[in-house]
Amino acid sequence: MRDQAGSTPSGIAQALRDDLLDGVLEPGTRLTEESLSARFGAGRHSVRSGLQTLVSEGLLEHQRNKGIVVPAVTAERIDAMCSYRSILELGALRLALLRNADFVAVDEAVQRLEAMTAATPWRQVIEAHSAVHAEIVAASGNPRVLAAHRACENELNCMLATIRAEYSTSQMAAMHRHLVGQLRAGGETALKALEDDLELGGRAAMHLALRRRSGAPHLLPGDLGAGAS
Repeated sequence: MRDQAGSTPSGIAQALRDDLLDGVLEPGTRLTEESLSARFGAGRHSVRSGLQTLVSEGLLEHQRNKGIVVPAVTAERIDAMCSYRSILELGALRLALLRNADFVAVDEAVQRLEAMTAATPWRQVIEAHSAVHAEIVAASGNPRVLAAHRACENELNCMLATIRAEYSTSQMAAMHRHLVGQLRAGGETALKALEDDLELGGRAAMHLALRRRSGAPHLLPGDLGAGAS
């Protein structure tokens, strides 16, 4: 049965991106041009172009003797992504504080997250959570920082989708409501609140989810060691 997403490279890329966010495509899954051509009713060139878009975003990778596969989420990959994300978001927040940003758009993004329920598809929750952090970066008023953040946004979201969060939708909303209040307090209070959110609510929670997924002994986020703090 053909997919209704369309047979253009962008349509194919978006459909596969949604599959990744929905957790339909597990790490290690191999994607072939033949099967995708049949699914989308598209030519091999369109499929190849769509796949290359996701490879460039870090959502898929080309492995020798395997072709295009969904990459594994590893501790090293989590640390690399979270360290890069912290540099971008904390730097953006410093710029936002210097220009006395009011964080109204951040508040509105949190409201959208608060409107979601336990029945909301996880993909939508991830996207709403991502929007909160994107608005923090946008408050910097620096388009280059925002572009850099957007470039890694899809990869981060897919990593979260693959390992699942350690928080419920309501917990995530409550954490970010608190964060908005701390951002508006300004200064070191705002910076420390965002750092805690990124390190404890982000990096450490992802490490813990990865350990649960792999069946390793469970550790509390604070017990993950220097690499997760």
